Amino acid sequence: MKNYSAKELKNIVLIGAPGTGKTTLAEAMAYEGKVIDRRGAIETNNTLSDNTDIEHEYKRSIYSTILFTEFMGYKLNIVDCPGSDDFCGSLFSAFKACDVGVMLFNARNGWEVGSEIQARYARLLKKPVIGVINQLDADNASFETAYESIKAASRVKPVIVQYPVNQGPQFNAFIDVLLMKMFRFKDENGTREELEIPAEEMERAAELNKELVEMAAEHDEALMELYFEKGTLHQDDIRAGLKIGVANREVMPIFCASGKRDIGTKRIMEFVINVAPGPLKAPKFTTVDGEQLDADASQPAVAFVFKSQIEQHIGEISYIRVIRGTITEGMEVVNTRTGAKEKISQLFAVAGKNRTKVTELSAGDIGCTVKLKGTRTNDTLAAAAAPVTVEPIVFPEPRYRAAVKAKEQNDEEKLGRLLNDAKYEDPTILVDYSKELKQTIIQGQGEHHLNILKSRLSADNKMEIEYFAPKIPYRETITKVAQADYRHKKQSGGSGQFGEVHMVIEPYYEGIDEPKAYKVNGKDISVNIKGKEEYDLPWGGKLQFYNSIVGGAIDARFMPAILKGIMEKMDEGPLTGSYARDIRAVIYDGKMHPVDSNEISFKLAARNAFKEAFRNAGPKIMEPIYDVEVLTPSEYMGSVMSDLQNRRAMIMGMESDKGFDRLNARVPLAELYRYSTTLSSLTSGAATYSMKFASYEQVPADVQDKLLKAYTDTDEE
Repeated sequence: MKNYSAKELKNIVLIGAPGTGKTTLAEAMAYEGKVIDRRGAIETNNTLSDNTDIEHEYKRSIYSTILFTEFMGYKLNIVDCPGSDDFCGSLFSAFKACDVGVMLFNARNGWEVGSEIQARYARLLKKPVIGVINQLDADNASFETAYESIKAASRVKPVIVQYPVNQGPQFNAFIDVLLMKMFRFKDENGTREELEIPAEEMERAAELNKELVEMAAEHDEALMELYFEKGTLHQDDIRAGLKIGVANREVMPIFCASGKRDIGTKRIMEFVINVAPGPLKAPKFTTVDGEQLDADASQPAVAFVFKSQIEQHIGEISYIRVIRGTITEGMEVVNTRTGAKEKISQLFAVAGKNRTKVTELSAGDIGCTVKLKGTRTNDTLAAAAAPVTVEPIVFPEPRYRAAVKAKEQNDEEKLGRLLNDAKYEDPTILVDYSKELKQTIIQGQGEHHLNILKSRLSADNKMEIEYFAPKIPYRETITKVAQADYRHKKQSGGSGQFGEVHMVIEPYYEGIDEPKAYKVNGKDISVNIKGKEEYDLPWGGKLQFYNSIVGGAIDARFMPAILKGIMEKMDEGPLTGSYARDIRAVIYDGKMHPVDSNEISFKLAARNAFKEAFRNAGPKIMEPIYDVEVLTPSEYMGSVMSDLQNRRAMIMGMESDKGFDRLNARVPLAELYRYSTTLSSLTSGAATYSMKFASYEQVPADVQDKLLKAYTDTDEE
């Protein structure tokens, strides 16, 4: 195939709620560009997209698929994305690589929660969108109802470019109010005839054409003047105005289609070629240093890895968007994250599992290469002469966490390798062994997300795993001042052990005054500061450590051992074994022995003094609290709020937004296990949520009592 320049390329991502027909439309686009000579179907498991066994089993997209088609002298790179929000990582990657979204709507459902979610991502990532009301051949299809729902819910103003003459099972024609023509389809292979608009449709077509002209004129002063002068605009002028409106994310042109019958596919592609921004007009890629990169094939090469995959018999596949320069076969580049050199051994244009070998990819193009040594998603490959690093994709925070282990203990090492592979392919899967919880914790976008991984490990690797509720990373702290003495004394022949430590502990908070004196249990304790150390703890919070020893009661050389003893006990808190935080410890007195005192003696004395003081200092268990935002259709709001309140949530605010309600709450992590499943059940799958760590807060007294009892019972066992 030919090498395409930036001006001959368009990069689009197909988005939309589940079941809107993205994969079927992608198939029709590939067919129209003669990349395939026969269209596959989801029912028969032979489409370019949805080409994995697990997608065949579920009959839906689970992974994004990269493909291309050639049309009108252009190459259209297409990324077909899953509709389910559990797999939104694919969409973030695709929007990084592509310049415009084509959003599909089911003609029976119009604007759905899935549409709202994906439109939010498009806004967040500042990508323009073209709308397609698809499946107009279905029973109960209604273009008008779907359009009105889009108009009511979308933040970007929709404008009709096409409307169907007939819809439902007989759908075979539409009127294009940009071209002012009717297109009728003779078969299900895209064969169309171009006709004059029938007299009975002329009034509606003229009215919609006027709306389209006005919308186009709004975005350019010269066009507005031309419109006032002539009362209308030429087709090329309309396109010019829409080009500005689409690029500025102010207009969403609406098309109608049946991807299954290949009705409307060519016109969508023609419009993308004529109006959608390409690599030369789209916003430029930015480096981490703020430099903007032109899609200029003559400059030093820069390519961004937006997706990684491991395929049996091939190994690692890296999908790249060439941002600047030209990437050629045999070229040596630098991975700017690792500093390592990588050789581009082979290059391919990609159509699902079909790969066409090419010798080069120019600025603006998308393709893949294989067998890079240490390169993964979000890496930049650059010419050694001009190494720059492209701003990485910022993936959404995980929303679901579980503990994971292999069913067979002997498989734990193998499981570790497979989970690393899963992270390599999907950066929204996070895996970490928690030393604190003594569990391997896996996080993802939802229960379905992790269950798909479980199914895949079983089917592809014969690895059986199980998920279970993860422990909660509680923290321990204190609420008042306490004092304790402890003498460690041991004599067993030869030199003995002796160390005595007197300490005061109190809660630490930002801006606390320096210690001067304490009155504890009727005893006055004065503080004469000799030394101060402050530590930001790895698990959050602080420890302040003061040496206030006077008269040489404890030698300065034993202070590090005392600090170590305190730190060891903070590493395994006295209440539940959780990390302790936000404490000030003042060592004000003690005793030592000229022969028997040593570091171990003072470490043990400090540990035990700290433990005793901690128990008398109004100890409290703290739990992680998360900010949770739920987006739900208004009719489910009552059920969602009631469920959250049962989870000890604090409702922070609510707002209605074009048919959807947004609810913000602060919820303890302990109450969020399997929340995605409950929310889906409560709202028939129509709601979604996001969560982000907020802070640690004290647990209520009844919860603390339960936790203490559970820890005591475990300790006894």
